[in-house]
Order: sequence, then structure tokens, then C-alpha cells
Amino acid sequence: MPSPTLLKKYADLAVNIGANVQPNQYVVVRASIESAELAREIAKSAYETGAKRVRIDYADAYASRIGYDGMSLETLQEVPDWLVAKYQADVDNGACLISITSPIPEINKGVPAEKMQKASMAAMQKMSFFREHTMGNRTQWTIVAAANPEWAAKIFPDDTPDTATEKLWTAIFNATRVYEDKDPKTLWNAHNETLGSHNKVLNDYQFKHLHFTNDLGTDLIVELVNNHVWAGGQETSTNGHVFNPNIPTEESFTMPFKLGTRGKVYATKPLDYQGNLIDGFWLEFKDGKVVDFDAKASKDALANILNFDDGARYIGEIALIQHDSPIQNTGLLFYNTLFDENASCHMALGRAYPMNVQGGTSMNQKELDEAGANNSMTHVDFMFGSEDINVTGVTHDGEEVPVMRNGNFVI
Repeated sequence: MPSPTLLKKYADLAVNIGANVQPNQYVVVRASIESAELAREIAKSAYETGAKRVRIDYADAYASRIGYDGMSLETLQEVPDWLVAKYQADVDNGACLISITSPIPEINKGVPAEKMQKASMAAMQKMSFFREHTMGNRTQWTIVAAANPEWAAKIFPDDTPDTATEKLWTAIFNATRVYEDKDPKTLWNAHNETLGSHNKVLNDYQFKHLHFTNDLGTDLIVELVNNHVWAGGQETSTNGHVFNPNIPTEESFTMPFKLGTRGKVYATKPLDYQGNLIDGFWLEFKDGKVVDFDAKASKDALANILNFDDGARYIGEIALIQHDSPIQNTGLLFYNTLFDENASCHMALGRAYPMNVQGGTSMNQKELDEAGANNSMTHVDFMFGSEDINVTGVTHDGEEVPVMRNGNFVI
């Protein structure tokens, strides 16, 4: 069991720095049954902060797997009206969202790809308004993590379940700057200032494109949209409240031009997607689109991502993180995107964040399309950074500026 003191600090961090819950605001907590202890602490902290009402929506990964095995494809694609109405009420009530990730690795291994793809597609089509609400920063939202024995066993396979789980909680607390003798809020305010200064330097350059290379074989050019905005750390919702979408976070990220990615990229960490572990994969791009790919493990799951919809073969995010970073320095592979993406440069297949182009949060979809943003119902991050990756920024005047060398910032 985690330290009660640290769990309380972590919950307060999620509420006050992550979601920045406002007085009299509705709060929705999405949690797995494995993360119930943290969910309850978050609810307590939210009420102490002045929340009007807190609702905890629990999910059970094992029950979900049973459903995939037991339901027909047709039934899996049914999205009940009451569920849509619940999400619409959250939008109408101005609720903020706190999600707790606590994965069961490879829980859905063996589920036919068609079942997972079509079930996800049906849900996202019905819930597109909610995705646009959160990705457009129209409310505060954040993601945190909770340890569980199954996840811990994947990371620490040689330890007993109790020891492994304790080690994972310690790793989570360290990665999120939660310590017994320090105030996490103070540490995060300083961290947000550091990330903000990195973003300012990158925004001032307004690079035309970035060129990524390493010895693994990555040789990739990612063109950026005009008037792109580098962000990371603290963000501001359209209702004027600052929040941190990801705890932890170490990234500076921005919007690629939809048709401007070309070359080949090799993933450097496995990707856990819907309970399937995709490993040893590469993608080849032409005119922004993935035209070829392969994977050593779970290639069908990778194909499932790429074939999700018309925008899934294009990227909507490119992120820079130096190799010498707190999460990378743990030496751990978390098998979870929230942590692994913050240890490595990464990109996302699918939808772009509107806030990554000037004026984007007030643009309609047609205006975002014209700005060069990718549109999709999915957004899947994968990691390709390495200790030897070099990143060069090229300005609109053709000047080449070293951004990263041997995995670390030099700009």
C-alpha cells in the first residue's frame, strides 16, 4: 500500500495543479477498480477545494475483456443514448475531468482486431463532441496514474507482487515530484516555468521543419504548420483556468503540417494500445501519410491504429523531450504512454490539438483543416527518441539550427 501521506499529496496535486478544480465546479473522475483508493482521495481533495459534486466512473478491464469475448460485433458497436447524454451533461455542466490510468498489460491480447476497432469507432463517433471539448481545452482535464500488481509485475518481474507494487508507487511518486519532505505544488510551479521557457525559445524560431536522425535508422522530416505554438506543462482552458493535462510531463510539443512528414521513423519503446503491446515497429511516411509499416509484435494492433479512420495515418503532434530527463533516468520501461512518452521524443498518429496553432481553440474544423491540422477520431502517441537522436530545425530562410544533439537540447 502506498504511504497515506504521499497518496494525499498526489491527490491534492491532481486536483489543484492537474485539473485546478474551481469552487462550485463539477468534477468527473475516471478510474479503474484497481485505482479506487486514489480515486477516493481525489474526491476528498476536490471537495476540500470546493467542488460542487464529484462523480467517480469506475471501469473494470477484466469485465471489459469478458465483454469483448462474449458480445457480438454488432452489440459492441451499440452506444446507448443514456451514455451519450451523461457525457453531454458533463459538457453542459462545465465539469472538469480527472482520469486515472492503471493498465493491465496485454489484457486484450487475442481479441480480434476488428472487434476492438469497430467498437472504438462507434463510441468515438457518438462521443466526438466530448473529444473536441477536451482536446480543444474547453475545460480543465488531467491524467494521473495508480499502481496495480499486474502492471507492477510487468515492470519488476523478479519481485513479489507486494514489493513490485510498492516499487511502482515509488517510481510514480518520484516521476511526479511527490516527496515526503517537499511541497509538490511548489516543485510543479517551478517545473512549469522551466517548460514555458523552453517553449518560448522554440516559438521564437518558428521553424519550417524539423529533421530527426539516429543510428537505429530514423531519418525523418516533420514540417510544422505556419504560426505553430509549442506548448507543454501548464495550459489554459478557454474558460481562463490554467491546468496541467499530464502528470508527469516533460515535453514541448506542437502541430505538424498534415501533409509535410516524410521519411522513416523507428519506435524506441513498446506501445501499449488497448491492452496489446506493439513492439519493434517502424513507419514510413510520404506526403504526411504512413505508406508502409512493420512490427515484431502485435502488427495487427498497429494496423488497427493506422486503419482507424482517414486521419489515423497522419500525425497530429510532434514532441521534444531530452534523453537526460527524470523518467528516462529511472532506467524503467513503464509500458504506459503517460510515463514512457515523457522519457522520449514522440509523435502522435491522429488528431492535432487546436491549441498548437495560433487562434486554434476558436477555429472551426474547416479553419483547422485550412491551417494544416490533422483531423481524426484517434490520437495515439508513440516514442522514437534515443540517446543518440539528433534534431535540426530549419527556418523558412533555410538556416539550420541544432536543436538536440545526442538526445539532449543544445538550443
